[in-house]
Amino acid sequence: MHQFSSLTTAAEPRPDNGARGSTLSIRAAKESQEPVPHEKGSDRFFWTYTEEPHRTRRQAIIKAYPEVTKLCGHEPLTKYVVFGVVVLQIVCAYVLRRTAVLSWPFFLTAYIIGATANQNLFLAIHEISHNLAFRSPLANRLFAMFANLPIGVPYSAAFRPYHLTHHKSLGVEGLDTDLPTSLEAIFLDSVLGKAFFCTFQILFYALRPMMVYQLPLTKIHLLNIITQVLFDYILVRFAGWNALAYLIMSSFLAGSLHPCAGHFIAEHYVFEKLPDSARDPQTLTSVPETYSYYGPLNFFTYNVGLHNEHHDFPAVPWTKLPVLNRMAKEFYDDLPQHASWTYVLWQFIWDKDVGMYCRVKRREGGRKVGGGGTWKEEELGANEEKGKPISGVK
Repeated sequence: MHQFSSLTTAAEPRPDNGARGSTLSIRAAKESQEPVPHEKGSDRFFWTYTEEPHRTRRQAIIKAYPEVTKLCGHEPLTKYVVFGVVVLQIVCAYVLRRTAVLSWPFFLTAYIIGATANQNLFLAIHEISHNLAFRSPLANRLFAMFANLPIGVPYSAAFRPYHLTHHKSLGVEGLDTDLPTSLEAIFLDSVLGKAFFCTFQILFYALRPMMVYQLPLTKIHLLNIITQVLFDYILVRFAGWNALAYLIMSSFLAGSLHPCAGHFIAEHYVFEKLPDSARDPQTLTSVPETYSYYGPLNFFTYNVGLHNEHHDFPAVPWTKLPVLNRMAKEFYDDLPQHASWTYVLWQFIWDKDVGMYCRVKRREGGRKVGGGGTWKEEELGANEEKGKPISGVK
């Protein structure tokens, strides 16, 4: 492995922990599906026949540590953190109301404070999308709209169904909107293209889902839009356009070349150096598709760096993810992890072996989570079979 890689990988996993593998036999899966063509010159994603690994590992962890289900449930601390960050951003916007937008004080405040704060709010909405701020689903929907306010544009209502579908359908083409499209990969898989993608990745993540499939417009979506427009109007009315510009700039920078923005790429892009044959599903090469990060930036991002843990147990709140890691340490120590989100961005742009095609894809599997206002218990994103309760949620 490249000695300057941001990726660290431990020794081979223990064969008896069940952490890796699939509930489907690879051979059986291969025989039951149509072959996926491996066109070396055009489609260079890592195609696979196997089921995503998180459900299997979760079952193995629950079997080994039944008490892990007690970690599930909402985290009361979340609402206080969100309230503090929302107030911070409104205060900063008001203070900068007479500062020129094209000035160093404005830009540096937006980059250092604003982008970090709004990234925190992006990930607060991510946390709330799993119903982890309150017991009541409706309270979570409404609180997500409150967390949305300093972001400047309405997105919390649409984010939830797209994100839960990402959990239910990890890597499934046409369902997982976290995957780059073939068009993006064709045009952006170069140093300049990847630099452009990293600079404007917030726009890709905002617009791509609507290009993949569209959600029905519900009352929750309308309320999100109305609430946000009303907040923006009041802010401009009392603090001026510069205040709103600060919030919008903060949101853009939060998803651009910012250390905290490294998590977008770090979570599911394949950084391990694998032979080109690994891109052919018929070789049955095991390709890691979720990476964790255990560094200090988790302090600002609701521990989203513990991403294997999060996908294994989406019903475990951010404060308990480190507890989960310590409890089931042997399941996570052997999984690949990043040492630096900042270096993830650098390596992604400059490393010719890492790029837009470095994602694991599936033709089938998973399901689309609906966009309506009624959410069943299994829609919390825990990947359990339909109709079966999520352990520890009630």
